Amino acid sequence: MKSIAGFFCGLLFGIGLVVSGMSDPAKVLNFLDFTGTWDPSLAFVMGGAVITAFIGFRVVLGRSAPVFAGRFNLPTKSDVDGQLLTGAAVFGLGWGLGGFCPGPAFTALPLLSTGIIAYFPALLIGMWAGRMAPSFLNAPA
Repeated sequence: MKSIAGFFCGLLFGIGLVVSGMSDPAKVLNFLDFTGTWDPSLAFVMGGAVITAFIGFRVVLGRSAPVFAGRFNLPTKSDVDGQLLTGAAVFGLGWGLGGFCPGPAFTALPLLSTGIIAYFPALLIGMWAGRMAPSFLNAPA
């Protein structure tokens, strides 16, 4: 049942990305182009997502436990460090240069556009590098 619920939540999320235009890199790039063809509609999509998440988290965390698990698994780390800032910068650069972030990239993959064909392998390499970086950085010299 947990997998079925996850599938339908992912499907709803993907449909929302397509309907909002987030799977179109031109929409994202136009949002970032303040001096040219600036399109502020993405800010409304993000604002709606923030409000929905804010309310949703309050409702869900008011429960004693999740529906499909015995307890909540919430992050305990709250400090801002170099690893967090580096990851955020790399994510932002990829988003700004490619016009995609990972969720919309997956929804655009079936279209096989030139942009997604170039972006998706870079996304996979970046995900691999992100997993490998801690072991390389902590390896003895």
